[in-house]
Amino acid sequence: VIAYFSIPIELGYFVSCSNLPFKWVLIQFIAFIVLCGLTHLLTAWVYEPHSFQMMLALTVFKFLTALVSCATSITLVTMIPLLLRVKVRELFLKNKTRELDREVGMMKKQEEASWHVRMLTREIRKSLDRHTILYTTLVELSKTLLLQNCAVWMPNEERTVMILTHELKQRNSSDLPIPINDSDVQEIKGSKGVKILQPDSPLGLASSGGDGEPGGVAAIRMPMLRVSNFKGGTPELIQACYAILVLVLPNVDSRSWSYQELEIVEVVADQVAVAISHAAVLEESQLMREKLAEQNRVLQQAKRDAMMASQARNSFQKVMSHGMRRPMHSVSGLLSVMQLENLGPDQRLIVDAVAKTSSVVSTLINDVMEISTVDNGTLSLQMKSFRLHPMIKEAACLAKCICVFKGFDFGVQVEKTVPDWVIGDEKRIFQVILHMVGNLLARCDGGFLMFRVLTESGSEGGQDQRWVPWRMNSSQGYAYVKFEIRMSSLQQNEASTSLVQIARRPISDRTGSNLSFSMCKKLVQMMQGDIWVVPNSQGFAESMMLVLRFQPTVLPEPGGSSENPPSSLFRGLKVLVADDDDVNRSVTRRLLEKLGCNVSAVASGVECLNSLGAMGTSFQVILLDLHMPEMDGFEVARRIPKYRSGSWPLIVALTASVDEDVWERCLQSGMNGVIRKPVLLQTMRDELYRVLQASQVV
Repeated sequence: VIAYFSIPIELGYFVSCSNLPFKWVLIQFIAFIVLCGLTHLLTAWVYEPHSFQMMLALTVFKFLTALVSCATSITLVTMIPLLLRVKVRELFLKNKTRELDREVGMMKKQEEASWHVRMLTREIRKSLDRHTILYTTLVELSKTLLLQNCAVWMPNEERTVMILTHELKQRNSSDLPIPINDSDVQEIKGSKGVKILQPDSPLGLASSGGDGEPGGVAAIRMPMLRVSNFKGGTPELIQACYAILVLVLPNVDSRSWSYQELEIVEVVADQVAVAISHAAVLEESQLMREKLAEQNRVLQQAKRDAMMASQARNSFQKVMSHGMRRPMHSVSGLLSVMQLENLGPDQRLIVDAVAKTSSVVSTLINDVMEISTVDNGTLSLQMKSFRLHPMIKEAACLAKCICVFKGFDFGVQVEKTVPDWVIGDEKRIFQVILHMVGNLLARCDGGFLMFRVLTESGSEGGQDQRWVPWRMNSSQGYAYVKFEIRMSSLQQNEASTSLVQIARRPISDRTGSNLSFSMCKKLVQMMQGDIWVVPNSQGFAESMMLVLRFQPTVLPEPGGSSENPPSSLFRGLKVLVADDDDVNRSVTRRLLEKLGCNVSAVASGVECLNSLGAMGTSFQVILLDLHMPEMDGFEVARRIPKYRSGSWPLIVALTASVDEDVWERCLQSGMNGVIRKPVLLQTMRDELYRVLQASQVV
């Protein structure tokens, strides 16, 4: 009885302690068990005579038991749908559990695949050599996926076939090319994912390694990028290049490719492509660095060569300046003094010719130094008004002297129609005429040299075909003058004519291609003219023709700006000359004394400043050479103002430079004038007069 009644007690305790649904059903079960127990207990007492009350109690308990039993059964009927819903939920939860288990399994497999990929990537990235990267990929994939063989195919240079370049099982694969237009190759290159090849695929059979029938074969493309594929950070629109990675499973247990294995292959192929591209970029970058280093070495060598050339040029200019230009300037200055002496007509003609020649030589020296400085081969012209007839006379005098010295006869003929006052570069024209004379004299050992000057209206000028264009363009106020120097074997005099046999040198093609002729031709073209060589009919004797365009000008009026200033203006003028060249200093002093100046001379800028400090401001004019050592003329000019008293002394620069900015630099340094070397008496007189006039001394 105690065990029987303990059941409802335990159920009641369980109901009171738990939060279960349908508690009232359990309560009904407890009541049913209690009533049944009481009914059985009362029935045990029925075997003996019993009273009415006992029978009534037994009847009541049986009735109550029947009621509780009916209520419980009715309740259970209403609970069936609820129980079914619980069962359905249980089945749903079981399905969810199975799906979660499957997803967990997939996650584990993915994690395992990721681990394999990380391991493969780490092994692949250990090297920057493309061949090592590919062989490492093949070995590690074979270990991870248990492959029979794996291989890499790459296109040849012509991109006509695919060649087996790397293979896990090394063998002679030179006889196994696959056409580039193979259907499997085209399909693999056209897709990004892995392609499973058919058993009879030529690509799969060629990649099996030769160990019998292969298992499942998978292939994927790998893009091969290089530095040349990029321009400005973006890919160029060029045809892409792909390699093909082929993987072969062993033919055992009907093994096939799983999804995880294919995923590993895709990721590894991408990593291999990145690693190979990175290696290619580094390799090409290294090549570019080596090329840049080589170019840098070449540039450094070029820089050293340029510095050596600059030093050689500076040495050459120094030699030209000290060895040739300064002596020529001294000669020109002395000749300008001689021109003012009382000379006979012949002596004056010779002295004028020599002075003109020295001026031409000075111009040539300046050209050489200027060209060596500028390095562009440019030549300058000084266009100004001059007398053409005296220049022709001086050139003829010098040509005659040369002819007499070399044993030639000489004649000159100038038409009266040739203009006298013209605008042009007198020095350059004189230089070209001397070149023509020297060129012809160098070709013969004897003969007669004829120098003729005529205008376009001359009767013989129209016979030369080269003269025709000049005759047609001789209008518009210009005069075209032809200078002809002809060498012949006929020497004609006024009284007789004799035949002289001369030795001739053949005409060579070098006449128009040597350096002096080329420079003369360039000068002539700058002066709107032309120069050429004309051989005679026998091909021995020859003549040279020069045609120049001049603009005639009027004769300067007497008393104009060309008049010399009065000589009394410079008498007693105190002048200080500062020049480091002894000869030029002496010549400049002699020229100033010729003008009537009181001259003192020093050899440096320091001595010039010391002279000013010792003698106060007694000097009225200072002639400064701009290129003195230790302290140049510009620095001396900037220090002179503290020694000045009023407007004295005036500063005039002496320079052989032909730079156009010299005058501006002199003005900035406080100078009043510039005299360009060679210093000539007339030039010095004119510049001193201008400086004194500008300072309101005159």
